[in-house]
Amino acid sequence: MNLKKGTPLCGLILGAILVGIGALMMLIGFWKTLLLCVLFGVGYFLGTVENKREFMKTTANKLIPDKEVKVIDLKTELKREQAVIEQAVEAEPKPEKKTVKKTAEKKTDKE
Repeated sequence: MNLKKGTPLCGLILGAILVGIGALMMLIGFWKTLLLCVLFGVGYFLGTVENKREFMKTTANKLIPDKEVKVIDLKTELKREQAVIEQAVEAEPKPEKKTVKKTAEKKTDKE
């Protein structure tokens, strides 16, 4: 069975699944159908993940940060960065203005 994305067989199977979901919505309602799909997803997850304990640990560590990890306040960091940039601009030596002397051209009067 060649079940790859984009093949006619995959389209038929997905179409049948969506027809089944549509029929369930008409028969038992939206919320019950949604609950059924969520429960199916949880069951699929429990059936396919090999090391569930390790997966749950890594997911929990991503969602709940350690106490030692410092949470960054974006507004404070932006203000600090702006202050550093302003200090760098003020400390930068100002270039001297070059003055160009205009040479006066003498006009000769021919009368």
